[in-house]
Amino acid sequence: MHLSTYLIFDGNCREAFEFYQRCFDAKLEAVSTYGEMPASEGMEIPESARDLIMHARLRIGDQLLMASDNAPFCPAPYEGIKGASIAVGVDSVEQAEKLFNALADNGTVQMPLEETFWAHRFGMLVDKFGVAWMINYDKEEQAAA
Repeated sequence: MHLSTYLIFDGNCREAFEFYQRCFDAKLEAVSTYGEMPASEGMEIPESARDLIMHARLRIGDQLLMASDNAPFCPAPYEGIKGASIAVGVDSVEQAEKLFNALADNGTVQMPLEETFWAHRFGMLVDKFGVAWMINYDKEEQAAA
């Protein structure tokens, strides 16, 4: 079983995933637009939505982060990403600082990256796309627990 995070954006999925690709030094494996959807699917895509992302997949190590733009035929209005954070465990103080600073660019730091009783470094932020992140580098005794 694999658990993957799937995010929904409001028209800026491509920009977000190009940003995450740089932040994580990751591989953007797939990007498909609604305009590329086969006509056989029977969905009428408005011209204004043809370049919106139907599916994006970013490989970060052996993990996947996936996303799309809100479907143009979705009757519910986009309400943002809320009620969850993506927790990222890293392997060094340097990696924690680099990733935290990259994701925080034009975002909002909720808790600065600092040492805690459980971690060499832990910090929380909401990036410029509205995605909440928690960056953590465990202390050895916490990682073993």
